[in-house]
Amino acid sequence: MDFSAFPPLAAVLDAAHSALLGLAGILEPLVGPAAAALAIVLVTLAVRALLLPLGVLQVRAEVTRRRLAPRLAELQRRYRKNPERLQRETLELYRAEGVSPFAGMLPALAQVPIVSVLYGVAVSPTLNGHPNALLGETLFGAPLGLSVPALASGPAVLVPLALLLGMAVVAWFTRRQTLRMAAAGPAADGPLAGMTGPLSWLAFLTVVVAAFVPLAAALYLAVSTTWTFVERTLLRRRSSVVE
Repeated sequence: MDFSAFPPLAAVLDAAHSALLGLAGILEPLVGPAAAALAIVLVTLAVRALLLPLGVLQVRAEVTRRRLAPRLAELQRRYRKNPERLQRETLELYRAEGVSPFAGMLPALAQVPIVSVLYGVAVSPTLNGHPNALLGETLFGAPLGLSVPALASGPAVLVPLALLLGMAVVAWFTRRQTLRMAAAGPAADGPLAGMTGPLSWLAFLTVVVAAFVPLAAALYLAVSTTWTFVERTLLRRRSSVVE
């Protein structure tokens, strides 16, 4: 089912598409054919900057879980044979501390509509009944509407391959950061629980996805994942200084 054909969503995607093309038109005298690609980068950065307060809330929730980790572990040890009592005591602990066990999830869910619109524009060949003109633009000769497999026979494939290499480097450092956080003893119910095994490689899933979507979408994913890594690194360092 093509959700981009749903009228309200199609209208939103079309409006975002028009805004990106308008920005590309402004940038074209400065950067030439790469204007559309630069527009995607700038809009992605602007959106992620607007969502920064949500990232701050996520890291604060992570810090809270780490602070409560010993007490949560003690509750699990004490009531491991009584799941209902464990759940009740856990919720009571969060309530006494004035925090929600879902505090880290809500900011992430709030980001979904905005980032989904950006990704939808970058990956949809048609928008609101007309071709996606954005995908007809190029980045150093590589069409934004083609993926790595479609470009494999020409030199233009070097552009997305360089992008994928950069994403792989970010994924590697993201995995190392996740392993360090998990080794430091996160809360058992936190998002890093269980991330020391095969799940620690999930960061590379975005690289795999980027290899098979249009270059415009891969560019969005590259900018977004890099922002996420830098944002989390800086916020975690700041929170450790505050602690």
